[in-house]
Amino acid sequence: MNSVVRAQKSGLAHDAWEKIQSKYDVGQAHEALEWISEMIGEQFDTNGDADNVHEQLKDGRKLCRLINVISPNSVSKINEGVNSFKLMENISRFAQAAKAYGLSDAEIFQTVDLYEKMNLHQVVLCLFALGRKAQKQGLRGLGPKESDRNERTFSTETINQGNTIISTQYGYNKGATQSGIIFGNTRHM
Repeated sequence: MNSVVRAQKSGLAHDAWEKIQSKYDVGQAHEALEWISEMIGEQFDTNGDADNVHEQLKDGRKLCRLINVISPNSVSKINEGVNSFKLMENISRFAQAAKAYGLSDAEIFQTVDLYEKMNLHQVVLCLFALGRKAQKQGLRGLGPKESDRNERTFSTETINQGNTIISTQYGYNKGATQSGIIFGNTRHM
């Protein structure tokens, strides 16, 4: 497969790219690859090194098979071959299926993040988010269990008592009185 060659980054772009790359965790990546291997029933190199993660996932096939195990028939067609556009389409289909499964936009990665190795940290975060959702559905998950909703109900009396308290969390309480919060000084004419 041909790899895209880009000009080296410089200045602020280089600094931003370095910051993104510094977030990558080899241990988390290894754990994510092991989870994928177990879920799809295929043995492959699960080394968490960035080059290996890119090599294992860049065609999108394993990702499409993973989402089909978690949510059957999410990706109806998985492209084979070496055509770059078809392989990027696999990644895009995985991302769409993951979003349909319940992942938020912040948890999903862009196709170039994986295909061009721009932000593998976000790819690993997406896999962990998918693992948490799968665990909530009763499948073998990845990472910590997703929390359940913790709804609380308060009586009207309790809510009214809370409204009478002057909060110092506003960051300013010098103009506070028992009649309410007054921000700043009054206007003198």
